[in-house]
Amino acid sequence: MNGLYDEVKIALHAVWRQRWLALAVAWGVALLGWLIIALIPNSYESVARVQVQNQSMLTDAVGISAGDQQGDIDRVRSALLSVTNLQKVVLATDLMDTAGTDAAMAENIGMVRQAVTVKALPDNLFEISARIGGGGRSDASNARLARQVVQQLVEIFASENVAGSQAEAGATLTFLNQELARRAQQLSEAEQKRVAFQQKYMGLLPGVGSFEQRAEQARVELNQIDSELIAARSALSAMSGQMAGTPATIAAPNYGGSGVPIGGARGRIAALEAQLSDAAARGWTDQHPDVIAARAQIARLRPDAAREAAGGGGAGSMPNPAYASLRSMQADRQATVSALASRRAQLQADMAAFTSKQASEPGVAAEQDRLNRGYDVLKAQYDKLLQDREQIQLRSDVSTKTDAVRVQVMDPPSAPQVPAAPKRPLLLIGILIVALGAGIGVAFAKGQLTSTYPTAAKLAAATGLPVLGAVSEVVTPAQAVLRRKYLMRFAGGVGGLFACFLLLMAIEFIQRGMVA
Repeated sequence: MNGLYDEVKIALHAVWRQRWLALAVAWGVALLGWLIIALIPNSYESVARVQVQNQSMLTDAVGISAGDQQGDIDRVRSALLSVTNLQKVVLATDLMDTAGTDAAMAENIGMVRQAVTVKALPDNLFEISARIGGGGRSDASNARLARQVVQQLVEIFASENVAGSQAEAGATLTFLNQELARRAQQLSEAEQKRVAFQQKYMGLLPGVGSFEQRAEQARVELNQIDSELIAARSALSAMSGQMAGTPATIAAPNYGGSGVPIGGARGRIAALEAQLSDAAARGWTDQHPDVIAARAQIARLRPDAAREAAGGGGAGSMPNPAYASLRSMQADRQATVSALASRRAQLQADMAAFTSKQASEPGVAAEQDRLNRGYDVLKAQYDKLLQDREQIQLRSDVSTKTDAVRVQVMDPPSAPQVPAAPKRPLLLIGILIVALGAGIGVAFAKGQLTSTYPTAAKLAAATGLPVLGAVSEVVTPAQAVLRRKYLMRFAGGVGGLFACFLLLMAIEFIQRGMVA
């Protein structure tokens, strides 16, 4: 610990021996640094905060979206620093006095673009700031100009949300109307081509759709007709077989003097056969209980009917009602079979004609597919454009008529009173500290380069010889007076350095007071 203490004392002694050099270096560094700081012009910054509220009661009530409102805000922020808007700023501020020529106007626009900053903050807040300095203007003029620039930018920011949205919506609607008119013309031409094609080729087969779809419909219908025709022919054959076993006439009964019919067995047989005809018309089979019972009764009555015929009980014959009913049913089923056969022949002829047409013109199906695809694409594009136009029209109405995007100034442009840059007081203090450090450092380095030995131990270590003793310095009264005079001069030099620092600080605050 004692060794460290001795080293510190030796270092301080070396610096003290070179104190005049340290003072000169400190003065040189301080003056140079303060001069550089003095040449830096003051920049004054004005800041404003704007909130963009993108809510609309109408959009929430009817579900109409006002569009990509965040995208609209970003668009306005990007357009805020356009040449047109910055030119408006220049003409509305003190810069107008120096914008007499195109070159001067371009220079001022470039200066404003570099000075302005737009930052996006949370909660849809935007911070618009402008930092302006130099330009041969006074500090008060720069402070006033910074506030004017921010004020104009805030006004432009608010107006761009309305005018910019209206202009963009109008241009978009104009473009969509032109595209709709062009697509409507193309759609009409495609429709005419389809109609002409259908009139030429599509009348061969019934139904709607493409060739393949119509052919498939015809095949399905033909298969269905074949099935119905088979069923109708089977029913007609069954009806013909039943008629073959039914007599066309039956014996007419005789009536005695009492009016009671003679030969009633044959009459009952005719009635039962009529019942069997009705049952067959209803679709009853031979295993139906009523059919079985009727046939059994007919079998029992036939011997009686035979005896009545042998005994001469019949006076004549009459048409069989059952046979007449079966005859009528046979005619209906014959008509059904004929109609189905005619329809089947027509479909077969149409399909044969279609097959022949397709074989002679193999590109017809491909042409139809091409026409259908072109028409479908044009129709889809037309419907999409029509929907987009209506949506954009609604968005435009919502955004321009219901304040869907409102701009509210939260913090108006500030009137700067203190320079935003440079931080002159801090720089002055920093230069003073650096100057003192540079002086001490140079003095210490100079002391290390000199061949002096402040202690006997240092001399013994350097020479390797034992040191027998040390002689203290004897200061005479005249030397003491002279040293005191030099010390006062040194203290005056150090005091002058601090006094210069305080003077520069006072000047800085006086200038700030003049701006305020």
